[in-house]
Amino acid sequence: MKDNKVFNGVMTALVTPLDKNGKLNVSCAADLVEYQLAAGIDGFYLCGGTGEGVVLTPEIRMQMVETVVRVNRGRGKIIVQTGAIRAAEAFLLTEHAQKCRVDGISSIPPSLYYQYPESDTIEYYRELAGRTDLPVLIYRTPAYSTGGMVTLMEKLIKTENIVGLKYTGASYYEMWKLLQLNDGNINVINGADETLLCGLVTGAQGGIGALYNIIPEEFVALYKAFAAGDIVKAKAHQHRIASTVATLGKFIRGAGIILPLKAILQDMGFAVGSPVSPAQDYPAEVREELISAFRQLRSQW
Repeated sequence: MKDNKVFNGVMTALVTPLDKNGKLNVSCAADLVEYQLAAGIDGFYLCGGTGEGVVLTPEIRMQMVETVVRVNRGRGKIIVQTGAIRAAEAFLLTEHAQKCRVDGISSIPPSLYYQYPESDTIEYYRELAGRTDLPVLIYRTPAYSTGGMVTLMEKLIKTENIVGLKYTGASYYEMWKLLQLNDGNINVINGADETLLCGLVTGAQGGIGALYNIIPEEFVALYKAFAAGDIVKAKAHQHRIASTVATLGKFIRGAGIILPLKAILQDMGFAVGSPVSPAQDYPAEVREELISAFRQLRSQW
């Protein structure tokens, strides 16, 4: 039996940097990759929620994948989130990622707006997996409301190259049940930044998240401490991460975590641009308040 646990460690759900015309800022994407790798990050998750994938054009998404693959040069694992509102677009992006020889594919469920039943969802994932020979991770989000995630995965894990899922949920009992599937031969990656340690203790093999963009060293240190059996140190880093989530949470609106992330990255010297329209940037005074709050938090560490 093949080992499905192909992904581990900490991987950044990389933001997609855009210029003032809404085009990909290629040089900034390269700078972000180098910054993350220098911090010890194990890889990248591209064009997911943090990367604004579903509101970008397929052309920009493909260019982002090509750019990161070129700059990364095999140093970190690359997983591409290919899910889209239109299934045909998701399949196109999957085939493109396959040609780029990334390390894995992931996908949100089919359009959550229509609340597709389990049978439709299974058919979607099986067709998507059939478009590639790369490992495929299902994407479990809090918005997944068709119910029965464990039952769904029990069926999908039997598909040849579906290896597991990115679990962005709040029930670590549900995660535990998922980890029992397929005689434990399943790849489960934690998706909630504020509870990475919970996921690792439960049995997740790694983490993928948004705040890795701005404090990658904290996630790297947490993972290393956990791997070394130093739970006290791991808890200290999880406390810092959760504090950052709480601080930025006060500034979330519209585009969610992307808005404060891009504002902070700009302050750090990365020309990531604005979130995709219709999301609007902060007024100057709110931006200053956010940056001040983040800097103050960091000064306490």
